[in-house]
Amino acid sequence: MAVELCLLLLLLFCGSTVSEVQPIYKPPPGTLDFGFVPAKTYDTGAYHEPGPIGILFKIVHAFLYLVQPNPFPQDLIRKVAQQKFGNTQGDYQKPENVVLTLQAIYYEIGFIVSAALGLLFILLLPLVGLCFCMCRCCDNCGGEMHQRQKKNADCQRSCFATFLFVASLIISIGVLCAYAANQHLTSQVRGAKKLVNSNFKDLKVFLNDTPAQIDYLVSQYNTTKDKALSDLNNVGPLLGSRVQEQLGKEVRPALDAALTMAGAIRETKEALENVSVSVEVLQEGTERLHANLTDVKMHLSNTLNDSACSAAQAASTCNIIRNSLNQLNINANFSGLPGVSSQLAKVNDVLKIDLSSLVQKGYAAFNDTPDLVVNQTKNILSAVPYIKNVLESIGSNISSFTKTLPVQKILADLTIYLTQSEAYVQDYFPVVEQYDFYRWLGCLILCCMVVLIVVFYYLGLLCGTCGYDKHASPTTRGCISNTGGNFLMAGVGFSFLFSWVLMIVVVLTFVTGGNVEKLVCEPFEDKTLFKVLDTPYLLNQHWKNYLSGMLFKNPNINLTFEKVYSDCKENKGIYTSLHLEHLFNINEFLNISMYTEDVALRIEHIQINLSKIILLDEIGKENLLNFSSSGIDGINFGAYLTEINKSVTKVDLLSFANDLEARADQLPKGALENALKGHANNIRMIHNQQVVPLEQAMKYVKARSTLNQSIRLLKRTSSELMVKVKNVISAVNAAQLLINNNASLVIVQETKKYMDTIVGYFEQYIDWVKESIAMEVAACKPIANVIDTAVDIFLCSYVTDSVNTFWFGLGGSSIFLIPAIIFAVKLSKYYRRMDTEDVYDDVETIPMKNTENGNNGYHKEHLYGIHNPVITSSVEQW
Repeated sequence: MAVELCLLLLLLFCGSTVSEVQPIYKPPPGTLDFGFVPAKTYDTGAYHEPGPIGILFKIVHAFLYLVQPNPFPQDLIRKVAQQKFGNTQGDYQKPENVVLTLQAIYYEIGFIVSAALGLLFILLLPLVGLCFCMCRCCDNCGGEMHQRQKKNADCQRSCFATFLFVASLIISIGVLCAYAANQHLTSQVRGAKKLVNSNFKDLKVFLNDTPAQIDYLVSQYNTTKDKALSDLNNVGPLLGSRVQEQLGKEVRPALDAALTMAGAIRETKEALENVSVSVEVLQEGTERLHANLTDVKMHLSNTLNDSACSAAQAASTCNIIRNSLNQLNINANFSGLPGVSSQLAKVNDVLKIDLSSLVQKGYAAFNDTPDLVVNQTKNILSAVPYIKNVLESIGSNISSFTKTLPVQKILADLTIYLTQSEAYVQDYFPVVEQYDFYRWLGCLILCCMVVLIVVFYYLGLLCGTCGYDKHASPTTRGCISNTGGNFLMAGVGFSFLFSWVLMIVVVLTFVTGGNVEKLVCEPFEDKTLFKVLDTPYLLNQHWKNYLSGMLFKNPNINLTFEKVYSDCKENKGIYTSLHLEHLFNINEFLNISMYTEDVALRIEHIQINLSKIILLDEIGKENLLNFSSSGIDGINFGAYLTEINKSVTKVDLLSFANDLEARADQLPKGALENALKGHANNIRMIHNQQVVPLEQAMKYVKARSTLNQSIRLLKRTSSELMVKVKNVISAVNAAQLLINNNASLVIVQETKKYMDTIVGYFEQYIDWVKESIAMEVAACKPIANVIDTAVDIFLCSYVTDSVNTFWFGLGGSSIFLIPAIIFAVKLSKYYRRMDTEDVYDDVETIPMKNTENGNNGYHKEHLYGIHNPVITSSVEQW
């Protein structure tokens, strides 16, 4: 049935295959959004967290590692599986079979030794118990109800009680571990029904969801087809935009440079006008100041030529003033600057032609590229109906192929089989629970056996400790103490009765559970078990790969259990996991290369002519050359900047007037002094009325600032102006040459890219389908979950770990029954009431010894002992 199931799955997904199309050129096409393949989330989480009992599981795993530290014997299992045993008696005596047997024994030596010790326990403990019972019935082995008193009796009693308590405590811990494992297994088995139902639910989702996923993949072909037809209907704008984008890499920078130069011409005109106006304003102010300073200097000179300056007291002062008259003059002389009228006139002639308008015409002509392409690709639109029919036929082929597959019938059959399997499991699950109840009850009885023994020990310790009276003699011990001793001996008796039964269960579960853990669970976890199953010719001596031979009848295909399980574990599609490409010829199903070649040939016949585009005519180029020869580079910018940076006067008139007035005060009182002070006042008046406005008035400040900015702008513009203009014209010519001569090459390249974009839509669809089938369609996570649930969770986590923990706890308790028996027998002597006791001399207070009977102080009851009138019961004779 497994083979049929796999073959049905193969048929189910064969319709989802895609072709391998060899791309001619693969540019990054427009990304198509195919959405997400509809998929439901699987509910099963194939992971088990044991909870607090997991600590016990880890302890048991560590113990098993001590018992069996050897790695998983892959080679040994392969050889054993491939070797034939049992055909004849001589097969076992073959050297290779003997070697394999020895290797198996070496690997299992830990289990063999442990099992041998367990068997020794099973055989010897009942025998020892029988001998011990018979010995005590003969008043030996501690059966004689006589106790010799010793000085360290209290110490021995305390030690025996402590050791017995520790042994009982360990036995209690072991039985608790066994009980917890027993309960854990039962609870997990009862809860497994939910996990099984979850797996069946996921398998149903796996089957029911697949047709919708296949339909979705087929339907998304319309997205590809619609996008391709949309691009073909808009071939002119789309192709024109592509051509314009490629040519624009050369054209736009050239036109931008020409437009920038047109702006520079306008700025140059404004700068020249600003220079002319600013110089006139500054000349007007400085000329008037120069005239007034000249007049003041003349009158001051006349005053100094007066005869009063010839006097001895005034001669030196007058000479000093006369020598400083040269300072009364303007410093910044704007009248001597060269004019810019000739340059301004030439620039105005250049501006008679609107260069910006010419450049904008070039922009407009270049921006009409998509329209030119639209007008010249009308022949492509006539082929769109044919291409549409081709694309429709491809979609029809895909749909018809998927409809010819018996998908619904296969799904219905698989669903019926799955439903029957689920019903079978549901019907037999109560039987499993019933047998698990019997198992739980049997394990509980085993735990109760140990609990009964431990209870006797605890009661014996409790009664013996509480009822013990150190002042009482062995023959006069109280009832409670005597009862404690009897409890201890009862525990010893039940230990001999039950221990061998417990050990039988422990040995059987130890050998079984331990080997399942080491040979199944651990190799399953690290996938080495799959490597063994994938061994060539192991499961079938004629097949190299068993799984591919079973599915495809071709054992040479490299399909392994490990790869299938790993892919399903990663939730990949079953198409990828089972390598279904080996079953069907995918290239014949979606081979659209013949159609794409036809579409490409029709598109490649596009002929486009862009020679009508004129970026900049000869008038514009001549205009640029005229601007470069306008003469602005001949302006003496240094002279302008020098005068701008100078102060208005050579000397501070206010300081000069104050100094003149101070020197006038040095002269004798008279007309000369008054005249000089009058001149000083006139100089102050000139400073306030003319110098200060030239320095601070908005009119002159703005003129000076405008002149400074304009001169600097003209200096920057004129720097290598001829080279800049030639570069602009060269760039425009190169772009024009590209359009006229090389545009056809660009158009061919862009046409090819456009064609590849159209074809790329289908390749993108194919790649998406392949990726979806590989990773999303029929994701086989439920199959891996079923395997994990059956092996990892149920067999290993639920059953094996619980069974191993059960025998670990029960085995530990059984082993510690041996020291508990010894200590209980020893301790009971100190708690039970004796029939006889040692007699002491009243004087020497030492035990009397009879050397003749040779019993080292033990006296026969009828000769030396004091008889205990209490009748000894049969239990006390143990």
